Amino acid sequence: MTPHLFRFRRTARVVAATAVTLATLGLTSPVAPAAQIPAGVRSIALHGSDPAQRALSARSTAPFSMLGVTWADPRAELGGTAQVRTRDSVTGVWSGWRELELDVRTPEVGTATETGRVRAGTQPLWTGPSDGVQVRVTGQHGKLSKLPAGLRVELVDPETVAASATSYAATTATTTATATASTAPQPAVIPRSGWNADESLVKDPPTYTTDTKVVFAHHTAGTNDYTCDQSPDIIRAIFLYHVQSQGWNDIGYQFLVDKCGTVFEGRAGGIDKPVLGAQTYGFNTDTTGVAVLGNYNDAISSQPVLDAVAGVAAWKLGLYGYDAAGTVVLAAAADNGKYTKGQKVTLNRISGHRDGYPTECPGNNLYADLPVIRTLASAAQTG
Repeated sequence: MTPHLFRFRRTARVVAATAVTLATLGLTSPVAPAAQIPAGVRSIALHGSDPAQRALSARSTAPFSMLGVTWADPRAELGGTAQVRTRDSVTGVWSGWRELELDVRTPEVGTATETGRVRAGTQPLWTGPSDGVQVRVTGQHGKLSKLPAGLRVELVDPETVAASATSYAATTATTTATATASTAPQPAVIPRSGWNADESLVKDPPTYTTDTKVVFAHHTAGTNDYTCDQSPDIIRAIFLYHVQSQGWNDIGYQFLVDKCGTVFEGRAGGIDKPVLGAQTYGFNTDTTGVAVLGNYNDAISSQPVLDAVAGVAAWKLGLYGYDAAGTVVLAAAADNGKYTKGQKVTLNRISGHRDGYPTECPGNNLYADLPVIRTLASAAQTG
């Protein structure tokens, strides 16, 4: 039996046991019927009459390992704070309050935006196996004190995957690119099957741009308290959050890197192709995004992380003949709070998310490492 099949069956037993326990205690589960919510994600509305506050009392839930808060208007800003506590499903111990990183990053174009199914949201937080949650959202003073409509907490269970999904260990071979040779070697990349992407959830084919002129570095925020063998679960959970909770067509990032330096394929369409992502609002066209799992306001970049991000950037930019240590002028495609639509911006070929959008991403420590990453990438192109 594969590890994922074992976890799938174990999760089914835990869900059933949770339902029995709640019924025995006379508690009502806040989780909506499974027929109304896609497998893997459970949503709980944050109701309330106070326009500047929403709260969810501590309660038992179906199993989850990641959560976030979303709201209806994809352009609305959540001023203030969104904080959560979660209960460890193994020990039964509640965590302290943790603040979610606020980050409105919607796709600029595409069917999802046109159909109105896209939601704004916080960065998701990896909690590890959990079965209880408490939430409080508070607007800041002033013009943003009123919270956006349609607030809800999203509980993501990455274990609810198809029993026939390919196991991680069986797919660690390098993905073969088909583009012309780069000035740097292609790094080893775990394909989407390696993190068990549910391809049935991706409704629209990938959109391609013309070029890859900039590589944006990101961090996923949340926590650094994970083991690298959990990386496929974390990536699958981010995918479910982006697609099922926020209404995107696919995971936003084109590449993801864990703290051990393993590189994973993100958005579908071909790692050697200029796939349009949803990772730096205003500058998604002709760019690619590499997200490091973890919070790099807290974590210090390891050498494997630096090498991995540099390796992806050197190879990807080299496919189009660009010097990883160079700069380029791009026009903002949208008003994004940092730049106005059409504004010309000079960016490093390897930039941080905050260079194109008003955010803390990729964290102060990883951002400070970008000069080192550029040096490593440039050396890979000339070595």
